[in-house]
Amino acid sequence: MTGASLGPGPESGARSLVVGVGARRGASGDAVFALIEAVLSGAGLDPADVVEVATVDAKGDEPGIVGAAARLGVPVRTHPAGALAAVRVPHPSAAVGAAVGTVSVAEAAALIEADELVVPKTRAPVGKAAVKGMSKGVATCAVARRFPAADGAFDVSGRKTSTSPVTAGSRPFTMAAMNPPTHPPTRDIESAGPDLWHHGDAEVRGENLTDLAVNVRTHTPPPWLRERIAASLTSLAAYPDGSSARAAVADRHGLPVERVLLTAGAAEAFVLIARALPVRRPVVVHPQFTEPEAALRAAGHEVGRVLLRAEDGFRLDPAAVPEEADLVMVGNPTNPTSVLHPAALLEKLARPGRTLVVDEAFMDVVPGEREALCDRTDVPGLVVLRSLTKTWGLAGLRIGYVLAEPETVARLADAQPLWPVSTPALAAAAACMEPRALVEAAEAADRITVDRAHLLAGLAEFSEVEVVEEARGPFVLVRLERAADVRERLRLLGFAARRGDTFPGLGPQWLRLAVRDRATTNRFLQALDQAVQALPARSGR
Repeated sequence: MTGASLGPGPESGARSLVVGVGARRGASGDAVFALIEAVLSGAGLDPADVVEVATVDAKGDEPGIVGAAARLGVPVRTHPAGALAAVRVPHPSAAVGAAVGTVSVAEAAALIEADELVVPKTRAPVGKAAVKGMSKGVATCAVARRFPAADGAFDVSGRKTSTSPVTAGSRPFTMAAMNPPTHPPTRDIESAGPDLWHHGDAEVRGENLTDLAVNVRTHTPPPWLRERIAASLTSLAAYPDGSSARAAVADRHGLPVERVLLTAGAAEAFVLIARALPVRRPVVVHPQFTEPEAALRAAGHEVGRVLLRAEDGFRLDPAAVPEEADLVMVGNPTNPTSVLHPAALLEKLARPGRTLVVDEAFMDVVPGEREALCDRTDVPGLVVLRSLTKTWGLAGLRIGYVLAEPETVARLADAQPLWPVSTPALAAAAACMEPRALVEAAEAADRITVDRAHLLAGLAEFSEVEVVEEARGPFVLVRLERAADVRERLRLLGFAARRGDTFPGLGPQWLRLAVRDRATTNRFLQALDQAVQALPARSGR
């Protein structure tokens, strides 16, 4: 086997259309094409903008779908039923779900690697024009639009695009790749697209699996930290006092204490930012951790997305961020791509009147924490978020912190409830700032670097696997065909991997793999080889 890494890809247009199709056995190519043609015409869409016809694996050889795609001059793209079942659709059908494993083949197939549903599931006829040769229910069709990699007049490589996806009519700023938020906001804020509330712990909860889905360091918290947390339990009768822990964080970063805010994990910080800051035009750089966008949308904001491209190694071009954005959120190193952006590049995003939020939850895994902005006070509008969850195994305790200008810290603090961080969490925060803890964290970062290199070397032996290069986090992002099937087979072999299709900008062909020790990685690589080899060969289309 020979390795493969992500390299240059084809140019993408400003917009493209994906036609999702579901068809019964025996539907003719003429009939399916007529339905597609009628749907596109009824929506005022140009067939020349269609880039692919998408459907479920079981329908990939259906002559009607293959014939219609041929007449459009585009390929047929198939997806596993399990992957399509994970896509939220606005018009589910229990009968379809029982028959093929997903509640709407057409809508799910159209949306799985696109950004916006343009035409919902349609049968026939469309408008006044009946579809010749097709009775109702023989086939369904839906159309989705795939936006280019960034909101604005430039894609992420800086090339001028023919159409800007952030303007529509007279509105000065609209949000691409996203539906408007519901009012009042609820957890069901997307009628389609990635599930922003899906996290890696869902892959392993209640299962006896080797965990490659969650990025928390194994064998944590260490005994000395557990002892410090346990000792704090004698003080539970008193209300929490965060002054000592706050001072310890400030001292660790060489900052005034007024620039520090302790939070119940970084997730609380995202909520505070979404609710407390005067934001009108927020933008989130994707693919990245989904909670920032989820928090903004739950607070009623429309959110713009800058989608970085695999062809560019998911590296950021500051010119891709719209000038109008008054809040920009980016991870560094970024989850799930594991890309470490240069600090000098991120600084270019800062400007007066804009809040720049940099999520450094994994920065302590980078040896020397190079490219960190946490101790900077000269970058206007900078807000840095840190988490103690990953390195120290404190996901269940909920502790993190914000580093920002005193005015921003005060505004966020005003939005917090009373005593937002528990006494045990405060004890953990103070302990993790001590010199011996910093030394242990640095040693852990060095070990993870070696273990990650071992994982990457093993993955390079698989010709089927493409790896995002220059990974710097405690995880790697990989792409392989039929990743959903591979992930399910890995589960049967005792390993949990993080699915990628819940991250905006990725799709079902992506998996995120946590870095583990060499012995665990060796066992995983053997399981991956079995999973890939066990996949049945696809029949030709």
